[in-house]
Amino acid sequence: MRRRDFITLLGGAAAVWPLAVWGQHSLPLIGFMSSRSSQDSDPHRAIFLRGLSETGYVPGQNVRIEYRWADGHYERLMEIAADLVKLPLAVVVAAGGVPSAVAAKSATAAIPIVFLIGEDPVRAGLTASLNRPGTNATGISFLTAELGGKRVNLIAELVPNAATIALLVNPKMAETDAHIQSARKGADALGRRLIVLHASTPGELTPNFDSIVKERAGALVVQNDPFFDSQRDRLIALAAQYSIPAIFHIREYPAAGGLMSYGASLLDAYRQVGVMTGRVLKGEHPQNIPVLQPTQFELVINGKTARSLHLIIPAQMLAIADEVIE
Repeated sequence: MRRRDFITLLGGAAAVWPLAVWGQHSLPLIGFMSSRSSQDSDPHRAIFLRGLSETGYVPGQNVRIEYRWADGHYERLMEIAADLVKLPLAVVVAAGGVPSAVAAKSATAAIPIVFLIGEDPVRAGLTASLNRPGTNATGISFLTAELGGKRVNLIAELVPNAATIALLVNPKMAETDAHIQSARKGADALGRRLIVLHASTPGELTPNFDSIVKERAGALVVQNDPFFDSQRDRLIALAAQYSIPAIFHIREYPAAGGLMSYGASLLDAYRQVGVMTGRVLKGEHPQNIPVLQPTQFELVINGKTARSLHLIIPAQMLAIADEVIE
């Protein structure tokens, strides 16, 4: 190759490469932060991307995404949010409950935020109202604190001889008191004793199961909480080890071997977050996008796990179950 040809080739490559790099960096950037772990969130991340694609956005083609995970450590969220908003973001997606959304809201009042939480966004200070958020934040709210009593009812129906029911909560969650009140109201109505156990670190889980046995609790209700979701496999294993019938808040638990769950579909919620994020990228402002709430809830039972615990699923429960996993 002649020297002149080599210089021309090198110069052409140098001219093309910066344009390609510039093209990538000119794409709108989504900052995705979650209080959960990356591994636990794999299926939900995939469904988020599906929702995003429904609005025409595909990572690497016309949008970029930066992910940040707190792995259940809520104390990391403020630092994660502060670091994330230093990037030229078009929108922040704050998944994994109120702690993540509050951290994002504290870090920026200008960048649009789409959240996924299980509590009231007005009470959490995220929006002015559900229909007219009036701030830089909107998203999906499950309002699941109110379902504590319903879950007590369901586990009591499946385990009718459970005179004492345990409730496992995370004291660091903003809506924990409301969840306890709902569960206690449900237990009182059934004439059952409710004991409340607290855990916010992995090391506190096993001692709580020891307490369940010591208190002779016949069943367990686990609060909807991103920290518990990050410890899902361990919770399921502990419930099996101690032979404790337990009810959780999302299908992912019985699908992985837990006994049962009752709540809205988390997968569909992540899809909706993807759609909402796409709407923001297209120019809609969060203050004008109403907060969405689920209208349908699903009861999922793992039949194999029920049999291993020597439980007979009542016919009326089978009739209303949305899915029985075998």
